[in-house]
Amino acid sequence: MADPSPAITPEFQRGWDAALLAVRAWHESQAKQTLIQARRSRFPKNLEREAEVHQRSAELVGTISPDDV
Repeated sequence: MADPSPAITPEFQRGWDAALLAVRAWHESQAKQTLIQARRSRFPKNLEREAEVHQRSAELVGTISPDDV
């Protein structure tokens, strides 16, 4: 029977870290773009909330570990 939680190799950890950095950068970029749209919008509140969600997601992504998935 296979071990349900295999050991995390250094190679896997590097890939994991790179993926988290990419996700964080994407969410930060989306937050910035959405705030720019909010400044140009007649109804900015929804866009501001969306930017907050992206910013919070960028902050929280660092707390995810391989054991969580």
